[in-house]
Amino acid sequence: MPRPIQARISLSALEHNLGIARSRTRARVMSVIKAGAYGHGLLRAAEALRATDGYALLDINDAVLLRDAGYRHPVLLLEGCFTPDDFALAVRHDLACVIHNAEQLAMLDACPQRGALDVWLKINSGMNRLGFAPQAAQAAMEKLKAHPAVRNVTLMTHFANADEATGVSAQLEAFNALTAAWRAPRSLANSAALLRYPETHGDWVRPGIMLYGASPFAEMSAQSLGLQAAMTLSSEIIAVQTLRSGDAVGYGGTFRADAPMRVGTVACGYADGYPRHAPTGTPILVNGRRTRTLGRVSMDMLAVDLSGMPEAGIGSPVVLWGDGLPVEEVAAAAGTISYELLCALAPRVSMVVG
Repeated sequence: MPRPIQARISLSALEHNLGIARSRTRARVMSVIKAGAYGHGLLRAAEALRATDGYALLDINDAVLLRDAGYRHPVLLLEGCFTPDDFALAVRHDLACVIHNAEQLAMLDACPQRGALDVWLKINSGMNRLGFAPQAAQAAMEKLKAHPAVRNVTLMTHFANADEATGVSAQLEAFNALTAAWRAPRSLANSAALLRYPETHGDWVRPGIMLYGASPFAEMSAQSLGLQAAMTLSSEIIAVQTLRSGDAVGYGGTFRADAPMRVGTVACGYADGYPRHAPTGTPILVNGRRTRTLGRVSMDMLAVDLSGMPEAGIGSPVVLWGDGLPVEEVAAAAGTISYELLCALAPRVSMVVG
């Protein structure tokens, strides 16, 4: 038999979360399915999100895979193309491309067809990651509008602090001041901005993490936003140890019992994608009841506190995150974010649809 660890993907949760996104905006929804749909499986998520208005991802091969699977939605390459051959492939498969630097702008000249390519001009409004600086954006816009290969231009930017108290006002003002006279569709809002700042919605919103049932906000739970977990990572207890007062658990003995106690060993470790740096006290569910991890996470196993759970033993079900235990809560305990946990799920963990 295979190890008991598995990730259950809820297609109905994905559909539900897309519905939440739609209910919060009048803009068209560009569902972000990069990184294998945040670890949920590209084609699996695309099918569950088929009611979306478009898909956004990074890898041009993934975009072609969508086309080969029959998806005719708008598909956007969020980092654009990297070679002239990529642009030719984008034209062949009717893919929209972000243009975020002068090198990509120059590569457009290699596009053979006229009026065949939709482009999204990315403007650096303050995140300083990708995009044309405001002083260069006007020239880029003029070139794209006049370029024979370009069919349509959409304006976009990305917020650095939509999920934090800093908010979006400075970037939004900078973007609006620059583009006020430009007649083109606009796309600014990620999950956090979609949920918190309706003034940013524009013509296209780009939800990502909320589609997978995790909150983009540290101070707000997914449940309070009406979201449902799309991935539940589960396993079982495969051994039970009875400790005396003073006994240590795991590598380095970082946890020591201060009284006699029972400890369960769970078939899940950092080679499965569980964070090695998750400390003692990270929440976990055993038999549907909340308890805590103990000691260091090993490559293939971790320890859980079975105090007050006499019914728990070998074979007892364990939820690492998902149904009943928000992934963002586990991430916060481990000093990271839900995005990392979902995307880091190892290939050796079997996925089932449920």
